[in-house]
Amino acid sequence: MIALSIRQPWAWLIINAGKDIENRSWPTRFRGRMLVHAGKGMTKSEYEELPRGGVIGSVEVVDCVSSHDSPWFFGKHGFLLRDPKPLPFLPSKGRLGFFDIPEIGA
Repeated sequence: MIALSIRQPWAWLIINAGKDIENRSWPTRFRGRMLVHAGKGMTKSEYEELPRGGVIGSVEVVDCVSSHDSPWFFGKHGFLLRDPKPLPFLPSKGRLGFFDIPEIGA
């Protein structure tokens, strides 16, 4: 299944707190369900308790926008997200861009 590595706390916010946009400098034509991989890197030390270095859930990518009224939009491009589903943590290596994690078919 296709995955995207996202830094914490943003990955947790997508799965658990209604973050409906993932900001990127690049656009995508991908539409459909993808795995949310929590990257090992973090932006602040307060988030050390959040899981890192593995899959934490899945979400559906429904569009790629260059502007949006969501309070989460601040990027050049935003992947519009819906229907987040938490999954049991699965340790795995992240990569840049979309990548495949074949052992999960969520």
